[in-house]
Amino acid sequence: MTHRQILEALSGLLLAMFVAMLSSTVVSNALPRIVTELEGSQSGYTWVVVATLLTMTATTPIWGKLADLFSKKMLVQVALVIFAVGSLMAGLAPNMEVLIGARAVQGLGVGGLTALVQVVIASMVSPRERGRYSGYIGAVFATATVSGPLLGGLIVDSPLGWRGCFYVGIPVALLAFVVLQAKLHLPVVKREVKIDYAGATLIVAGVSILLVWVSLAGEQFAWASGTTAAMLAAAAVVIGAALYVEAKVATEPVVPLRLFRDRTTSLATLASVMIGVAMFGSTVYLSQYFQMSRGMTPTNAGLMSICMVGGLLVSSIVSGRIITATGLWKRWLVGGSVLVVAGFALLSTIDAETSLVLVGLFMAVLGVGMGATMQNLVLAVQNNAKAADLGAASSVVAFFRSIGGTIGVSALGALLAHQVSDKMASGLRQMGVDPSAAGGGGSIPDLADLPAPIRALYEGAFGEATGHLFMVSVPFAAVALLCVLFIKEVPLRTTTQDEPSPETSAPEATEELSRR
Repeated sequence: MTHRQILEALSGLLLAMFVAMLSSTVVSNALPRIVTELEGSQSGYTWVVVATLLTMTATTPIWGKLADLFSKKMLVQVALVIFAVGSLMAGLAPNMEVLIGARAVQGLGVGGLTALVQVVIASMVSPRERGRYSGYIGAVFATATVSGPLLGGLIVDSPLGWRGCFYVGIPVALLAFVVLQAKLHLPVVKREVKIDYAGATLIVAGVSILLVWVSLAGEQFAWASGTTAAMLAAAAVVIGAALYVEAKVATEPVVPLRLFRDRTTSLATLASVMIGVAMFGSTVYLSQYFQMSRGMTPTNAGLMSICMVGGLLVSSIVSGRIITATGLWKRWLVGGSVLVVAGFALLSTIDAETSLVLVGLFMAVLGVGMGATMQNLVLAVQNNAKAADLGAASSVVAFFRSIGGTIGVSALGALLAHQVSDKMASGLRQMGVDPSAAGGGGSIPDLADLPAPIRALYEGAFGEATGHLFMVSVPFAAVALLCVLFIKEVPLRTTTQDEPSPETSAPEATEELSRR
């Protein structure tokens, strides 16, 4: 494909990526208002986020495997339709339960878009040239992350209300569908297809049990309880069965375990889990921090996100272009991971009184680190994967990053709710107020309705608890850095096909390349 053809096809893929990112960012600033109006709790707030992450995580490897078997173009379009249906359901939701269910449907589509966009780009562009186009992905990611909160804040504060935040992605999804139909032309490899239904079912079931446990433990039942033991035992049995099926039974496994024989894939996967826990688990609550601890409107909270996304935008574009020019990528992974650790450490010091200039600076450091880390972890794995395993290998990284993110959002959300509740109860007792009578439980109050002393107490409790979330995230980011340090840098391939191995003789290599 020529550069122009790649850009034309890429425009539809970037629209699909934009709508996937927009689905979470446009809602982030609306969540406090949504949960308040639908009379939800902090647990409900967490579940609106977790529902999307859970279904996205559980289905990502399946989408990736389907990309190795069916038309990638058709699969992207199917994912867009599923996303649009979920968005419509969410916009019409009359209560928290329906909203959470609709977000789960959205997650099915987002899982497909997250996995498939990377796979399609890898099918069109060689690893050496991919850094150039990864910069465009980073720019779209940054644009969606910046415009999402801003757009969401404006919509929430407008007559459309929070329901408009779910409708806004539907026309973008339809536009992406049309552009892909017109501009994306990929050859479909016709071969015998054997779908691993047993493995897919077991993977979805095992991951879902584990993530539901993480989401409910500590609130619906104790961490150390019979329910915990039963759920962990069930998850272990189902995941064990999935591993057996993938390794011994399936001829076309959803997650080919042989991929993990490669050191780069194993280390990048573990790093992705740790990055997911730290990044999703803490940053998803930043918007809530600005609104619930600093008294900002949704629009102003969206403006604050520019600090982090600006850094992400610059580093993703710059690193992508330099990697394409030099072929060297590990230094960017290491440098980015160091900045991620530093960003979390700095953000762990914030509370309700921290200067907003400092908070913005800390967010910028984290954004620069994430921009140089996330895309390049995928690039490292794709560069080592065989062409036939490209979809599975790409989705494995996204899959485990999503697992980490879901665990992080669930566990850190439970920690946030617990700490805010404890600090509120303690503060109210010191004021001589009965916590139960003052609504000091897990519900999210409307700050405008609270008496000034209780509002100040809540803002202080929420600000301090948010800083603790970042403190808990630091060790996970440090483990990711350690994994990155041990990844071996392999020169980037200059073709989208498998290159001859070093053992291949010169005549054989010449013959093989001439066939391509």
